[in-house]
Amino acid sequence: MTPAAYCGSMNRNRIALVAGTLALTAAVAAAQMGGYTSQTLANTPEGKSLVQVLNDLNRYYLYPVNQDKVLRGAITGALASLDDEFTYYTEPEDNAVAEQDLSGSFGGIGVTLVAANSDGSGGKVDNVFKDNPAFKGGVHIGDVFLKIGDKDVTGAKLNDIVKLVRGPIGSEVDVTFGRNGKPYTVKLKRDKVNVISVEKTILPGNIGYVALNTFYNEQASAQFRAAIADMKKANVQKLILDLRDNGGGLLSAGVDVADQFLQSGPIVSLRERGGQPEVYGSARKQATDYTGKLVLLVNKNSASASEVVGGALQDNKRATIIGEQTFGKGVAQVPITLPDGGKVAIVNSAWITPKGREIHKKGITPDIVVKDTRFPVPLNFSGSGVAPGTTLTLTVGDQPVKVTADKDGKFTYVGEIKRRDRSDVQGQAVVDVEHDAILKKALETLK
Repeated sequence: MTPAAYCGSMNRNRIALVAGTLALTAAVAAAQMGGYTSQTLANTPEGKSLVQVLNDLNRYYLYPVNQDKVLRGAITGALASLDDEFTYYTEPEDNAVAEQDLSGSFGGIGVTLVAANSDGSGGKVDNVFKDNPAFKGGVHIGDVFLKIGDKDVTGAKLNDIVKLVRGPIGSEVDVTFGRNGKPYTVKLKRDKVNVISVEKTILPGNIGYVALNTFYNEQASAQFRAAIADMKKANVQKLILDLRDNGGGLLSAGVDVADQFLQSGPIVSLRERGGQPEVYGSARKQATDYTGKLVLLVNKNSASASEVVGGALQDNKRATIIGEQTFGKGVAQVPITLPDGGKVAIVNSAWITPKGREIHKKGITPDIVVKDTRFPVPLNFSGSGVAPGTTLTLTVGDQPVKVTADKDGKFTYVGEIKRRDRSDVQGQAVVDVEHDAILKKALETLK
């Protein structure tokens, strides 16, 4: 999961949820301690200590103090004291990228990225979409980002590379890539990039396949509805919904997706602190509903809104769920934009399936448990005890593998993780039944 993968709500519902939660929080704070004010800080030992530390930093610290960094660190530290991974602060620049992702479009070059280095740093092109700037500029899958403008990004954080690549539509950016060990530079004019979160195809036997990659996209519901409409036009009577590796996103989008397959009854309920569960979303019978046979695919990375869908379909016996035990994120957060442009996500409720199950830190157990075989663990090994700089050649399956010892005589090798095959046409799904045990089982179940 990523921090952006929260169960929240959007537009009108998002505002209502924020307002209601803030009112509740304010009421509880008033009852417990009167809330945090400048007077509170001035009249409690802990508050006085915080103010003194900040002032003493400015007074005594040997080096110049970055005030913004210190104060944001204080916010992060305050939230970290809760020991809750789903309550967190996002700094303004990172939040700006997240908000672009949420909107479903931004100015960019039309590629997806993965880390280039084993430590998670650097950037490598994972896919190039047709008719976008990078495609027109001759960028290939596997090209490594070396420089953006004059800035070396070979060891940069992936999100920092994304921030440098994106920009106003029509603006230009010089990017130096590495391909087969040789650098090349290309000038790219940024264009509007739309985030397509839904991929679909028709499998043999007229079995429909729809994969939803994220709920963190305000366009995801509309894209999903369009995909289901296409399946109905193709007279699909057997459908596979793939939510593997979908870490969640907007709670309202999860409700919309589940509603495509259910015709009545609650989909999910929310329970706030000290309160009783209240239904958040219910199914409505619609002409657009898909009523054929349904299989849902999940794995250990299916979380949050994905589990909302899985829980609703399982409790209503609407779908056969196949795959691995899901992640187990059974709480929803309220996202609050702060004056500095950052955002804080605060866990404000537990969500509950139609039959009253709370799945937090438990997950959803599939009806048919099958291990995800798409990405086997790559070859990896480590060792020590040789002279610094020594190059070792090991033979693995008749293939030579070379590693070089570091200054301490230690060596490590991590093989390249298998890349997931993706189409260069957004929205077009690519599947590999032969190496995908979960999908293979789904096809057997439907047949």
